Amino acid sequence: MQQNTHLMLKIGVLGAGHLGKIHIKCLKNIEDYQLVGFYDPDRENAERVMEEYGIESYPTIESLLDAVEVVDIVTPTISHFECAAKAFDRKKHVFIEKPIVATTEESYKLIELANKAGVKVQVGHVERFNPAFLAARPFINKPLFIEGHRLSQFNPRGTDVPVILDLMIHDLDIVLSIVQSEVKNISASGVAVVSSSPDIANARIEFENGCVANLTASRISLKNMRKIRIFQNDAYVSVDFLEKQSEIVRIKTVDPSKVEDPFAMILEPSDGKEAKQIIFEKPESENINAIETELQTFADAINKQTEPTVSMMDGHRALELANTINTIIHDQMAQQKV
Repeated sequence: MQQNTHLMLKIGVLGAGHLGKIHIKCLKNIEDYQLVGFYDPDRENAERVMEEYGIESYPTIESLLDAVEVVDIVTPTISHFECAAKAFDRKKHVFIEKPIVATTEESYKLIELANKAGVKVQVGHVERFNPAFLAARPFINKPLFIEGHRLSQFNPRGTDVPVILDLMIHDLDIVLSIVQSEVKNISASGVAVVSSSPDIANARIEFENGCVANLTASRISLKNMRKIRIFQNDAYVSVDFLEKQSEIVRIKTVDPSKVEDPFAMILEPSDGKEAKQIIFEKPESENINAIETELQTFADAINKQTEPTVSMMDGHRALELANTINTIIHDQMAQQKV
């Protein structure tokens, strides 16, 4: 227990809105952090949060930064750059919610400032820590085709940003993390139904290594769905981020006479080729809180001097791809109006 006290990091939260409150709750459960307080510009909300969580509300961003070693930025995306730049100026470690910033120009600048400050930074792409993805990750190897659906029921809170930056960016980060290849070509389409920016979008991303990802995101669906299906040589991996479950279907070459299981599913081709066995697996998902887990891994990266799981460059690549898709759709929508 003493060792943990030695490693405790003083942390503060910028932004105590819906997600900020979840972060505050999670940080209180992590022994490696000492939650010093938070800053929120809405004074009424700050009073409520202070009362509910029993933590101090700081009057300014600067006063909070001066009291901590680490800052957790959970403010609207538009203010991410300013908040992070102030933290780097004071050489503070930064956990920053996704998308990393609003523009790719800002993310280039921010990477430069972080490197200059010599601090650790992690981007909050939380689906990397979803128990279903963590359970399926060891089975994913050189994907050839990926299909993703992230569908949400309509919620007015969040229509201020396009669906690509709101929802699809989660799957873009997942895809970039497992494909390990440069993007070669992108085609996309989208429709604005209830807001002025796309509410439903589809993107087809082709990579240099031949892998293709087909992603759909919608915030005007009748039901919620967060699924990704990965096809690769001799295997199919399905991840349900919502239900926190994954399924693996593997195919391996076998000698039918040596398979002991009477219920084994064996395919014996008539052309004399080798027989194949289909193996179904359901890896067990750990019962973990993904936000708590990502914040814990950031503490580990600081204390052990290791690279954070989701780096600034990861955040930058996901943002760059999202913005490119958004521009393609925006241009199409502008042409349709003419």
